[in-house]
Amino acid sequence: MAQLKNMVEDENKIDTVISEDINFKGTLKFKNSLKIKGKYEGKIETDGFLIIGREAVVSADIKAKVVSVSGRVNGKIKADQSINLHKNSITRGDLITPDLSIEQGSIFNGTCIMNYKE
Repeated sequence: MAQLKNMVEDENKIDTVISEDINFKGTLKFKNSLKIKGKYEGKIETDGFLIIGREAVVSADIKAKVVSVSGRVNGKIKADQSINLHKNSITRGDLITPDLSIEQGSIFNGTCIMNYKE
């Protein structure tokens, strides 16, 4: 998880950043890491890391390896490795992941399924 912490703290370690002045609708597919700081609506699919910045407002169904939420998310999130909900984040929707971290001060409304691979 040190890799995720480094990416959340240092945008230079993230492959792509969608800045706060961008409103985007559609389907995003990528392989490495992406940080969303603006508004996004649609569907996200990746084998990499997805970081939702503090300024971000995302309405999407998400499938990723790791998802880190510091902003607002509405939709289903499925993460193969982990989901991290940071302080002051607001997440509304269902979560499916083997590892979930919810910091004090975050808001989560939905259901969670903790799956694991045998």
